[in-house]
Parts: sequence; C-alpha cells; structure tokens
Amino acid sequence: MKYIGAHVSASGGVELAPANAHEIGATAFALFTKNQRQWEARPLTKQSIDAFRNNCEKFGYKPHQILPHDSYLINLGHPEPEALQKSRNAFLDEMQRCEQLGLDRLNFHPGSHLNQTTEEQCLTTIAESINLTLDKTSGVIAVIENTAGQGSNLGFSFYQLKKIIDQVNDKSRVGVCIDTCHAYSAGYDIKTKAGFEKVFAEFVEVVGFEFLKGMHLNDTKKELGSRVDRHDSLGKGFLGLELFECIMNDPRFDGIPLILETPDETIWAEEIQTLKNMIQ
Repeated sequence: MKYIGAHVSASGGVELAPANAHEIGATAFALFTKNQRQWEARPLTKQSIDAFRNNCEKFGYKPHQILPHDSYLINLGHPEPEALQKSRNAFLDEMQRCEQLGLDRLNFHPGSHLNQTTEEQCLTTIAESINLTLDKTSGVIAVIENTAGQGSNLGFSFYQLKKIIDQVNDKSRVGVCIDTCHAYSAGYDIKTKAGFEKVFAEFVEVVGFEFLKGMHLNDTKKELGSRVDRHDSLGKGFLGLELFECIMNDPRFDGIPLILETPDETIWAEEIQTLKNMIQ
C-alpha cells in the first residue's frame, strides 16, 4: 500500500493538520509540531493533543502514515558545546511532542560541521545527539533525512547516513528519509529507471531498506550534483516523472509516508492524484 501526501499546515494548531491532509486526498502527511523557525514554543495542551488524536482517527491516519518534521534551526552536529546543547534540548522537545501525539517517527536534517570540525567528528556528534535523545524518550524513531549537501550540511551520501546509524545504540529507533530532490542535487542520478535501480541497489548495500521510514517526493530546480536544495513541482524540474513512476510501482516503498514538499501547494491534490494514477 502506498501512502501519499504532503507537508500540510498546522497553523492554528497541530489538530488541524489531519483535516488539511484529508482535504487534498492524502493518505499520508507531514507536519511541524511547533513553529519551525523558533527555538521555543508553548507546550502542547491536552485539548490540542486529544483533538489531534481524534482527528487522525476520524480521517484514518495511523502513526506509520505520518512524518513529523523538526525545526530547521536544530544542528545536532554543532561544533560549539553551547549551541550543540541548545539543539539537543530542542530536539528532545520535538521528540517528546511526537510521544504526546502518539506519533512513531520524527524526521530531521542531521547537522552541519560549519567548517569548524571534521566530517567524521560531526557525524559522531550527530549520533551522540540521537543516542542522548533516544535514552530519554520511547516509541519514536529518529528518521535522518538525506541532504543536498549545501554549505557544510552532512548526510548527503548514503555512506554518511550509514556512519550515523552505525553509531546509534538502538537500531530499532533509527531510520532514514530519502528526499528525491536532495539525492539528485547531491549527485545521485535517479532520473531514469536505470539510474533509479543503480542508486537504490547502492542504498540496499550501504544502508538497507529496513531503515527506510519515509520519502520526500520532490522535483528539483537544480542540475545533477549542484549541491543546492531547491524543490520543484513534480515533472516541472530536472527530474521529470519517470523516477516517481518507478517509486510508485516498487513494493519496497510500501507502508511508509511518501510526502510532497513541492513549492505550489495549490496543486498538491493534483500531484497526489498523479502519483496514485502511476500505480499499475
């Protein structure tokens, strides 16, 4: 079963996200559980939590169809101790929000070395950050998103994702989310069926599908290997549609949230239908 949706608004309260997803015909959705551009937010109220859970039930969304995303401010590999602690505190808060909402995974960008430390050290720091957070929480999987490799962001190669996973103590609570735009921008040529098969054969070898807990389905405004993160609507960018047809007809992508983060939300319902229509 393919669960297809988009990163919907939770403006006005997280409890509104399930209805926003339902409105566009989504069978999955992503959301921010707090303002993604602020460090701190008011705790979730019991009223909000209950309403979110009830709305998920009402519209038929189970935890494995939902992929919450953490704040963009968080850098779990920060080279400076004070800033690192700030990020770790914020990440713990995000994971505790997921616990409260009954969600079983949290998607996040791994972190950046800011040209102040080595890649290896930064990957180790990210893994330590994950371990510390998992020790203080339960039931929520830390889902590392591959990045485009812009600036000093890490997590742009399968090898880097594996290096983080290898250092996480509880393998049952770590996973990855592959963003198609980021992968292409990082140099993985997934545009054609042949390219898709080659890249995901490498993914099997290095990471493994048992760790795949979600996908971000985005086209890209930038060329292969650009290392620039600019999403485009499906079929409008450099990726085209063949890749998405491959994903839709590959059972290895069943049972996880497949999330659009494409820039034109007015056509999300249309894009979801396009993806559903690709299934043979």
